[in-house]
Amino acid sequence: MAEKDIILAMKDYSALYPTLSKLETPHDLRALPIEDLPRVADELRLYLINTLNQCGGHFAGSLGTVELTIALHYVFNTPDDKLVWDVGHQAYGHKVLTGRRDRLNTIKQYLGLAPFPKRAESEYDTFGVGHSSTSISAALGMAIAAKIAGSPNQGIAIIGDGGLTGGMAFEALNHAGSVDANLLVILNDNDMSISPNVGALTNYLTRILTGKTYTSFRENSKKVLNMMPPMKTLVKRTETHLKGMVTPGTFFEELGIHYFGPIDGHDLDILIPTLKNLHELNGPRLLHVVTTKGKGYEAAEADPIKYHAVKPGFLKTETKNDDHLKESLNPTKEDEKQDTTINFASTIPIENPTNKRYTYSEIFGQFLCDIAHDDKRLYAITPAMREGSGMVEFHERFPEQYCDVGIAEQHSVTLAAGIACEGLKPVVAIYSTFLQRAYDQLIHDVALQNLDVTFAIDRAGLVGPDGPTHAGSFDLSYLRCIPNMVIMAPSNENECRQMLYTAYQYPGPAAVRYPRGSGTGAPIQFTMTMLELGKSEIMLKGEKIAIFAFGSMVTPSLAAGKELNATVVNMRFVKPLDEETILHIAKTHSLIVTVEENAIMGGAGSAINEFLASQNLKNSILNLGLPDIFIEHGDPDLLLANCGLNAEGILKSIQDREKNLVPTL
Repeated sequence: MAEKDIILAMKDYSALYPTLSKLETPHDLRALPIEDLPRVADELRLYLINTLNQCGGHFAGSLGTVELTIALHYVFNTPDDKLVWDVGHQAYGHKVLTGRRDRLNTIKQYLGLAPFPKRAESEYDTFGVGHSSTSISAALGMAIAAKIAGSPNQGIAIIGDGGLTGGMAFEALNHAGSVDANLLVILNDNDMSISPNVGALTNYLTRILTGKTYTSFRENSKKVLNMMPPMKTLVKRTETHLKGMVTPGTFFEELGIHYFGPIDGHDLDILIPTLKNLHELNGPRLLHVVTTKGKGYEAAEADPIKYHAVKPGFLKTETKNDDHLKESLNPTKEDEKQDTTINFASTIPIENPTNKRYTYSEIFGQFLCDIAHDDKRLYAITPAMREGSGMVEFHERFPEQYCDVGIAEQHSVTLAAGIACEGLKPVVAIYSTFLQRAYDQLIHDVALQNLDVTFAIDRAGLVGPDGPTHAGSFDLSYLRCIPNMVIMAPSNENECRQMLYTAYQYPGPAAVRYPRGSGTGAPIQFTMTMLELGKSEIMLKGEKIAIFAFGSMVTPSLAAGKELNATVVNMRFVKPLDEETILHIAKTHSLIVTVEENAIMGGAGSAINEFLASQNLKNSILNLGLPDIFIEHGDPDLLLANCGLNAEGILKSIQDREKNLVPTL
């Protein structure tokens, strides 16, 4: 263990972080003289890098908001003034400054810190987040509540430029402009996607526009001009368009939100006075700050997507001198040349003799490339999940058949519906937890019209470190009640490939839901064939006990079934069910067990229950799946074991039921 790791393990921060180690709450931060804040920023950035090298986690976003986080807690009276972080990728520094420094190395681990802000974890986490574009709505609600209570407290939303692509953010902005509540929106522009004009002139203009002289003049002028409505309108338009010549804020001004910026989000000498000025203003305001994702770690600055999140041990060089942070943390040229991408065309063979465990996302990405090579009708859509969904190579090879709509899940589904109306074959790559956001569009725009849209649903089931906000615990329940839907769940990566092909060829809405991470190491068949619709596969023949397993639960069910001399069926299809096989097996087995990595309520097991009831069969039934609680973050294998969804847990649940089994007549 390196010296810095020993220091961290002993929780003795005084050597590397002499100032940061004394800060337990934002009250301690506010007690510091302003000239000490740059040192706090340096130490906080170094602490984040060292700690995430131990435990992994979201990286580039939090490095980019170090100065902004310090400035917000320094100027505003948190937690009375409510900071709402959009998504929460940027909030690790916030956790450190709000009493959780010593536990940061437990983040995303079982019983450790939550990966995102969480109300139960800290009073400074004013709103639980995990999905993007919610912060403005939540902060506006807090600001309205403060206004009703006669409180001076402010609602402050910190949203990235990516989060601003979500329609919900614009709905909130539209509302905010018509409400005289103390809302401050911090637009963290970390990709120069709105405006590059940051420098001395814009910094100077922002300080002028937020200053008391200018704002007093503007407010007093409004009182006078209220007596002369035509002149008031003229002056308002003149002010807005003059500001629009030097700033990109005309859009926000038209919504009734005072726009300020852009300013350098890493310059505390600009941030502090600007925020102090804004603290004294009332009504809806938006401050545009420009930051660099991965600030202070050059590899992350150069490739913020790759360093969006890191795994433990990513740091390849020793941090010997925190005064020269960028120099000491610069990866070696050898490290920079390392390429972790996979060339699917050459690495997925017809057979897989090495039993390499490809991820389901890799399988999906190769499927897209293989289909697009011969079928120009394919059009792949993702709501900002290109990397996570395994679509990088596809995007590079077939850019004309690819679209990233940003964080706009609702739009992605309706866009696919429109494309399907014109005879193309859209494939929507979307995480289970994010498809929830487009449920109305899924029902009304796709299923109701029985349109040919394929849904590749990644991250189904428990996702481990990202916790309940990202778990795909409910998709089988909310999908199977929709008419016209076909729903499949693969038991391994090869079956996933064949199911994706089946869904693509099916002339209506079809979904393939698959888990995060690697498969079982099954051989990959390059040739794709359609599966028989609604047909299951009997994997093991036994007596008395029948286990109907769905998707990821087939492997542990097989292990349990062998111990029990049970029949095990890989159901493959959640909708339509293989009713013929279910009926045949139910007549020859006394105990029916269903196993799924989905909520028990309304899930695949419920579908089998409903069918057996409709046939007036009286088998004893045991439904195994995710319990009726939100499963917290942790190692996926541990979480599944806690839910009784590993081989041992399935075996024990069945044995316990057998002990209490009353023979049916």
